[in-house]
Amino acid sequence: MNRRLLPLAAATLALAFAVSGCSSSSESGTPSEKVADGLTLQEVKDAGVLTVGTEGTYKPFSYHEGGAGDLTGYDVEVITAVADKLGVKPEFKETQWDGIFAGLKAGRFDVIANQVTIDAQRKKAYDFSTPYTVSKGVIVTKADNTDISSFADLKGKTTAQSLTSNWNDLAKKSGAKVEGVEGWAQSITLLKQGRVDATINDQLTYLDYQKSTPDEGIKVAAETKEASEAALAFPKGSDDLVKAVDSALGELQDDGTLAKISDKYFGEDVSK
Repeated sequence: MNRRLLPLAAATLALAFAVSGCSSSSESGTPSEKVADGLTLQEVKDAGVLTVGTEGTYKPFSYHEGGAGDLTGYDVEVITAVADKLGVKPEFKETQWDGIFAGLKAGRFDVIANQVTIDAQRKKAYDFSTPYTVSKGVIVTKADNTDISSFADLKGKTTAQSLTSNWNDLAKKSGAKVEGVEGWAQSITLLKQGRVDATINDQLTYLDYQKSTPDEGIKVAAETKEASEAALAFPKGSDDLVKAVDSALGELQDDGTLAKISDKYFGEDVSK
């Protein structure tokens, strides 16, 4: 997925990833930049509205059905359910990813709901809720492939990867030969044609594909041991608001709401 910091690889590979495939070292939202003053739960309740920054073009997380329909998606439904628990209405403000952190700092919205992955650098600049999305990296092969069942098995094999993604780095460090592609769709095409042996990507990408286009011809052959976690991002100093949001997320986890939303978009629970 292109808005997330990618997960760490298996410990035996000793790999560390610092930035997402779509982000650069100059990405908005670094600790050196001044963030807006923190928000309180009472301020949100007094306003009666939780203002949410999101892209609106990032399917299946935040998008318009059919390109022009109502705003929907996994993140949209999660934050709407959270706002309901807080007793306020969500108000969505759509913005491009490159400006989303700047919008939070400027006070244009109260929270970002757009698959923001928690990492040490971002934690210095923003407050985060408990995670509502958990995803590992996966090796995808043809369903009848018996040669690949671990990252070590990629040595000498050919994988299809976007050359600007961290999955490309993981493939190379695993000893694979890489065939450069533009994205997931092209990777799967080459895989099914037998022109590559595998592709590495985010588990959510695979689940989204299988939910929208069920394909028995491919499978997950292996996954990373560690996972990335996406959470709601708030201005630094929003402690009591974050505490209330965490309580709401806990209730939504316990009553099965998060699992239900997950199943709608991914066919399984990706919230924990």
